[in-house]
Amino acid sequence: MAGSVEQKLTAEGIVLPEPVAPVANYVGFVRTGNLLFVSGQVCFDAAGKLIAKGKLGATVTTEQGAAAARGCAINLLAQVKAALGDLDKVVRVVRIGGFVNSAPDFLDGPKVLNGASDLMVLAFGDKGRHAHTTVGVASLPADAAVEVEGLFEVS
Repeated sequence: MAGSVEQKLTAEGIVLPEPVAPVANYVGFVRTGNLLFVSGQVCFDAAGKLIAKGKLGATVTTEQGAAAARGCAINLLAQVKAALGDLDKVVRVVRIGGFVNSAPDFLDGPKVLNGASDLMVLAFGDKGRHAHTTVGVASLPADAAVEVEGLFEVS
């Protein structure tokens, strides 16, 4: 049976996909003590298709980038569920780090990453408010528009 966090997501029409398998020599998450580190998740949808491909400020709009970041956050939560078995074991979202595939003059990376941040607050309420870092980068795997990683305090 799904916990209350997953029920909130379901009520919003969000179903967590199976976690994406790592594509190189790393793991999707590492738990140490009460911290869960989740590897960067690109913006694949449940069918394995990129939600947004290309550079923000060139071929991808800020709104499309925010939707992609939301997709990354859904994939983060899929990894969290795989690690813990239940999203209700998240004590709080500590940090979200985002990488935005950006044209050189694109300055709205934080607005893009808000797509992920907003989903964390939707899912966890005040426990979803977190530290937030956004970095514009020249490229990402598969030409994804966004990649998001996360750090969670867990019980």
